[in-house]
Amino acid sequence: MSYYPSVGDIATLRERLAAAPARAPSGDWAELADNRAPTPAAVLVPVVVRAEAPALLFTKRTDHLHHHPGQISFPGGRVEAGDASPVETALRETEEEIGLHRRHVELLGALPDYLTGTGFRVTPVVGVVRPPFELTLDAFEVAEAFEVPLAHFLDPANHEAHSIVHEGRLRTFHAMPYQGYFIWGATAGIIMSLYRLLGQRS
Repeated sequence: MSYYPSVGDIATLRERLAAAPARAPSGDWAELADNRAPTPAAVLVPVVVRAEAPALLFTKRTDHLHHHPGQISFPGGRVEAGDASPVETALRETEEEIGLHRRHVELLGALPDYLTGTGFRVTPVVGVVRPPFELTLDAFEVAEAFEVPLAHFLDPANHEAHSIVHEGRLRTFHAMPYQGYFIWGATAGIIMSLYRLLGQRS
């Protein structure tokens, strides 16, 4: 059985991210993007420190968006010309999408980049968020923001494997449903990177 530290041990998460070696990008269907240069993007993986236990903060995208409508995601988006780094992209997009100012975010590090079948190379930036804070959602992009206990994702009993036929091939993907929310695709893949990081033995 893998060892998992207490989900309240933010220091462990900080240490694991600082000590993690550089790793190749991951991705469920990364081969779909092989024939084109991926578009750089970044998301913030917000670990909210609650009195009862840490939680991950998610957004639900509005149904009319061109990319991934209605899906559960972390706040973020594509890197823009004025962004100095993927960290800047993640913080800027988080402020724009949900109104969470960067002063509330303690940056811990980054997980391996994630290649999506839609052609993005996403850098997941992990940050601790300490209440109190208020969110102001961009109603055009974000339908809802909600939290899920981190412990839910550290329990392999909550990990599912699904498959669909896409472009004539059977493809599998991770999913981690929670109380009516279907968390899958790149978001679930990034969570799996976090799960593997915390599963490393000391």
